[in-house]
Amino acid sequence: MNLGLTPFVQRLIIINIVFFLATTFLAGKVDLYNILGLHGLYSDHLAPYQFVSYMFMHADFTHLLGNMIGLVLFGRLLEIFLGPKKFLILYFVCGIGAGFLYWALNSYEVSKVRQDTIEYMADPSPDAFNTFINSYYSNGYEKFAEFIDVYSEHPDNAALIAQSKTWASQISYGQANIPLIGASGAVFGILMAMALLFPNTEINIFIPVKVKYLATIYGLYEIYSLYENRQGDDVAHFAHLAGMIFAFILVRYWKTNRNSFY
Repeated sequence: MNLGLTPFVQRLIIINIVFFLATTFLAGKVDLYNILGLHGLYSDHLAPYQFVSYMFMHADFTHLLGNMIGLVLFGRLLEIFLGPKKFLILYFVCGIGAGFLYWALNSYEVSKVRQDTIEYMADPSPDAFNTFINSYYSNGYEKFAEFIDVYSEHPDNAALIAQSKTWASQISYGQANIPLIGASGAVFGILMAMALLFPNTEINIFIPVKVKYLATIYGLYEIYSLYENRQGDDVAHFAHLAGMIFAFILVRYWKTNRNSFY
């Protein structure tokens, strides 16, 4: 299995495939997503090793395939140019760095959910529940629409209040336990490094595109997606941008230290 792959690009692909197959075959028996995905500060499943292991977990075959294609397209030349040691440093610094920044942002956002949940528990009302659902479960609002209508007609009903508190608690728990998975942070970092080191190299993606333009397009798209914040979009756009940021910092550092850059 060479296919023109450099040694560590090939090994990273094999490791990712092994993790994916293990996740698939153990589904229903062992929840590797909870064990190896990166969880937030308030999650019951958080473990330090997840800052590395999350990079080798993927939601489905399409997710895996997209990241591995990116690794092949951008990683081979970088491994040849930088050497195996620096290539791995770049890959893991971008992946771990992206995971850490996303983890910090997610922890802050979940802390807001937890605080709003506490406030709702202390002073429940139909309007407050409607606001809570719109803020933290808007993509599934229709699930609660009928309940909110009934709750609004009977705001003092103890059973409805108890049900609303249960749902608010479940949503808060769910927000705290959504894991980050995928090699995208590392792969986007590799793309940025390619754009900095070989900006005019052309990559064939249906048509030849210079890497500097490709990185710019992807970066702008991720910024737009963050700003747009579309309902149902479960892609970690901030982690992608964070991977690019870490690559930019690391490559600029290497360039200013010519004795260690090769």
